[in-house]
Amino acid sequence: MIEMPQTGFFSAYADRLSSVLATFDWTPVAQLAQAMHDAWAAGQQVFFCGNGGSAGNAIHLANDFVYGVARTTGGGIRALSLSANSAVITCLANDEGYDKIYSEQLAVQARAGDVLIVLSGSGNSPNIVSVLERAKVMGVHSYAVLGYSGGKCKALADVAIHFPIDDMQISEDLQLVVGHMLMQWLCANKPKAVAQ
Repeated sequence: MIEMPQTGFFSAYADRLSSVLATFDWTPVAQLAQAMHDAWAAGQQVFFCGNGGSAGNAIHLANDFVYGVARTTGGGIRALSLSANSAVITCLANDEGYDKIYSEQLAVQARAGDVLIVLSGSGNSPNIVSVLERAKVMGVHSYAVLGYSGGKCKALADVAIHFPIDDMQISEDLQLVVGHMLMQWLCANKPKAVAQ
């Protein structure tokens, strides 16, 4: 039997997370909220993607925006996680290379004016860089929720939501915090056609 850990470790983690939240400039999140509101009102699509834990978060958040944001049949946002379909991902990884698993999906699914939200701790994953480059070519509005230095994605995204913390778990926590903030704001500010 192992000795019960001291609670100081967990307090320190909570303090690091709280510190980032307390000092962040939320302007880029407000910009993303408006972009999602506009896409919802216009019936445009919102795409999410990430790798590893960020892929799990992309799937989680797409679920929240398809149904949870409106809780009415047909009332949600047309949200799709590019991380969710393992058959498509493995096909593209095999045929085109892992760095193209998201950009090739976006090339088929997206239209100009749609919204892409990438989730990345490092901001340097080749498949995330590639999908942001594809978004630019297609006229898809791109947003990146990033940790660490922000990597290449910080400059590539139209709007970077960058939390400069060198901690993957806190970076991934913050992806969900941003997503849940957006969900609650959009739920309280539904477009007129949805709110009726």
